[in-house]
Amino acid sequence: MIDFILDFLLAAPWYTVLFVFVAKVVEVTLSTVRIIIVNRGFKLQGALVSIIEVLIWVFVASQVVNDVKTAPLLGIVYALGYGVGVIAGSIVEKKMAFGKVMLNIIIPIKNSEIIAKYIRDKKIGLTTVQGKGLKTEVQVLMLFTHRKNILELKQGILAIEPHALIAENDVVTLSGGTLPHKHKIVK
Repeated sequence: MIDFILDFLLAAPWYTVLFVFVAKVVEVTLSTVRIIIVNRGFKLQGALVSIIEVLIWVFVASQVVNDVKTAPLLGIVYALGYGVGVIAGSIVEKKMAFGKVMLNIIIPIKNSEIIAKYIRDKKIGLTTVQGKGLKTEVQVLMLFTHRKNILELKQGILAIEPHALIAENDVVTLSGGTLPHKHKIVK
């Protein structure tokens, strides 16, 4: 049994196992980011990322397919790299924070002017609508902004009105109105 385990673990050189794992993590990270950026409307950038992604895939997959019969550990490491790549891709995309979001903020009338001023002072276009909640009058604030600004903006709103209801939606395209300036992923 010990011989079987040793053969299983040592059938491929450590550097090949490491290469397969790291390359698969990088490939799937790029894949995750590509899917997200294409869904946000960055088609050209997504196409460029896909070229790199497929090049990595070809070399890694061929390494695993050629050697998996003699070194089955490569198949397991390949799958582990895939899982880690999905997590890494999500983290990378969140750090990049590109694209725009629409925020719908529902707050009590009493703090609506303070929050509206806070948002407008940040040079963010804002639309307000008066509404009726379950028990009280409310103000609905609607705005579009860059995802990079979102955490700070939400923290500022919640500091003023801790009971604010904030709904966040990704936006693919916008036209007309007061919009944030367009930013490119790659300059």
